[in-house]
Amino acid sequence: MLLDKDRHPRFHIGESLLPRNLAIFDRLGVREQVHALGVFKPGAEFISDETGTGVTFSFASGLDRHFTHCYQVPRAAFDATLLRHARDRGVTVAEETRVLDADFAPGGTAHVTARGPNGQTQQIAARFVLDASGRDCLLAGKFGLREPDKRMNTAAVYGHFRNVEERTGAQEGCISVHLVPDGWFWMIPLPDQIMSVGFVGSADAFKARTGGMPALLTARIAASPSVAARMRAAEPVGEITGTANYSYRARAGWGEGWMLLGDAFGFLDPVFSSGVLLAMASAELGADVADAWLDDPARGRMLARRAERRLHRAMDELSWLIRRINDPALRGMFLAPSNLFRMRDGLVSVLAGHFLYERPGFGLPLAAFKAMYYVIAGVTRVGLRPARP
Repeated sequence: MLLDKDRHPRFHIGESLLPRNLAIFDRLGVREQVHALGVFKPGAEFISDETGTGVTFSFASGLDRHFTHCYQVPRAAFDATLLRHARDRGVTVAEETRVLDADFAPGGTAHVTARGPNGQTQQIAARFVLDASGRDCLLAGKFGLREPDKRMNTAAVYGHFRNVEERTGAQEGCISVHLVPDGWFWMIPLPDQIMSVGFVGSADAFKARTGGMPALLTARIAASPSVAARMRAAEPVGEITGTANYSYRARAGWGEGWMLLGDAFGFLDPVFSSGVLLAMASAELGADVADAWLDDPARGRMLARRAERRLHRAMDELSWLIRRINDPALRGMFLAPSNLFRMRDGLVSVLAGHFLYERPGFGLPLAAFKAMYYVIAGVTRVGLRPARP
């Protein structure tokens, strides 16, 4: 049984998907439906306000050539499509039903407390619970597992706009990441000439605001030459929304009779559009765990441990890059990427979502990229150190 606190379709952010999502769509049998509702996404573009330069990473140039594109999707339609597909496959779906709590008896049945659309509370017995409660982090909060990542203490403000200048040619359909002094912007082209625009910045950038979220986003757009140039005639569509305390992770991803999926386990700064892929990949892993657990709890525990290690490893790989996205050394490497030891191709593969999957030949390019970063960052710090008298 699937319990969802919302009624679909509903607005949600996180519209940029990664090529590795395609394999999951194929296994679910929904790729054609996603293709019909999304904008073709061939890669990602990074632009620097500081230098005025930019670079486009085509997914077709990565180490893995099996999945070389994906889509930018309106999340309301995308999520509704997946929910409808689950219902069509026989899943019992209860919308506008919020899970309030879950109690677990050792080696026994879980008792889930939920409130339905009529406001009445009900008790549901479950042999295994997959927690996909998103940023509500139901079980991580209940068990005190959620830990904020203070190294990525960021927040976001975002909205949808019309009449935003779109890219053409090889960059058509790409997500644009505009790097600004204290953060970055996303610009994601959606169907019907809608552009999703968001600013992600440090806590200080948000504390310094003098008005509400719309005023903050307007001021940030005006302060970025590259973003402002594309939004001269922009008109907002719907509300401007903000989200704080962006990055966190649970210390443990599973326990006796339960497992955390997607944002209920952890969330990263979305600069590399990893959210939907992490959610869907963890859901596949969670389905395998639950299936095994119902027949053989010992095997279920083994698969849960493997899944947890895999998700931690993937998030660690991404976190290494995300924590340094404002570092001049890393930004310089992004904007002028070297392909020595296939470093550029390895970076493209990370951007395509292959960080979740162990692939032969991926280790050397990424290790070389990190080593090059440490060399450049070290030289930069030495160069900035004041001379001794």
